[in-house]
Amino acid sequence: MKEERTGGLLVKAIGSVFFIGYLPLIPGTFGSVAGLAVFYLLKGVSPLNYFLFLCGIIVLGFFASGRMEGLLQKKDPGCIVIDEVAGMLLSLSFMPYDFKIVFLGFFFFRILDTFKPYPAGRIQNLHGGVGVMGDDLVAGIYTNILLQVILRITSA
Repeated sequence: MKEERTGGLLVKAIGSVFFIGYLPLIPGTFGSVAGLAVFYLLKGVSPLNYFLFLCGIIVLGFFASGRMEGLLQKKDPGCIVIDEVAGMLLSLSFMPYDFKIVFLGFFFFRILDTFKPYPAGRIQNLHGGVGVMGDDLVAGIYTNILLQVILRITSA
């Protein structure tokens, strides 16, 4: 029983990103802000190390979010915000550490995560970690594409 509680606490700490997801208002936005903080903490790491870290967060997110759904007996509870962290990091992959780009990334990611353009809405309906993480990863990919286009247009 104690192991179950301890394991559950660890899963909740990971899935809620050290309990940020339990903040009373807009946990997804706070999770995205946490993603921005992690992005800045990774400043200066090589692109390969950034990519490996992102892959680790994604794998951890699939595991923790699926387990949290089971622990809380609820589909995609709002307190799970590791998906926002992963989506934000994916959004800003291979981006410069420039305030305008980071701001646009945050703005686009929150909009796309809210409106869930195809196939994000469908993926969100899947069970377990795939449903929790998938829609945010799609929003992150779409955001990254938008930012890449903006960077190409503005640097031309």
